[in-house]
Amino acid sequence: MKIARIKIPEGNFYASLREDGMHLILGDVFAEWGELSEPYTGEFVFLPPVSPSKVVCLGANYKKHAEELSLDVLPEPTIFLKPSTSVIADGEAIVYPASATKVDYESELAVVIGKKAKNVSEEDALSYVLGYTAANDVTERHMQKKDGQWTRAKSFDTFCPLGAVVETDVTPDDLEIIGKRNGVVVQRGRTRDLINSVEKSIAFISGVMTLLPGDVILTGTPEGIGELNVGDVFEVEIPGVATLKNKVVR
Repeated sequence: MKIARIKIPEGNFYASLREDGMHLILGDVFAEWGELSEPYTGEFVFLPPVSPSKVVCLGANYKKHAEELSLDVLPEPTIFLKPSTSVIADGEAIVYPASATKVDYESELAVVIGKKAKNVSEEDALSYVLGYTAANDVTERHMQKKDGQWTRAKSFDTFCPLGAVVETDVTPDDLEIIGKRNGVVVQRGRTRDLINSVEKSIAFISGVMTLLPGDVILTGTPEGIGELNVGDVFEVEIPGVATLKNKVVR
């Protein structure tokens, strides 16, 4: 099932996307909920699919990507945070910061946490997942290299676009990730090549910090990262899961 978060004249709602249309969800999508039987046919705008308390990211989680950045593959996952203020929706603009000199795209699978997770095992990890969507871990590459840590480079407003929908009925072990700049494929990878699987990542992160419903984990990007310029349109496609499209503006 695909779940979206939308803005309509009456307020913000979650909605399920069915064959016959979009059905508004009543209740808490992370607990007990139901949906209206009749499809919603009014005006709406897609919002980010969740409103996370935090976005936790895996760095250098594909071997070839680590190689293209000359990064070592460490025995434990490398994690960092993006603030909730970096999150934008499908179709919203990525704003090129005035202080930036090189902004890169990074196509990724995003994991949406469905219930509170602390010290969970790899075996139980997927039971804490609501679903999956597409993401772009936008990065100011010169700042990342200059600062020696990644907070500033990863945290600008609009630097975490998320797909319009969360797919709840898919397994994450062999999904294709496609990145397109101005319609041309520039990234292509599969989650089977993750160094740290989704299960291992959830277990590791939940051993460090409590994951709350709606939190997002970005699982890392495959090789093929590159530069974004003002006017570019970047798309992330994960077939069977979600798509994402954002234009870069000044």
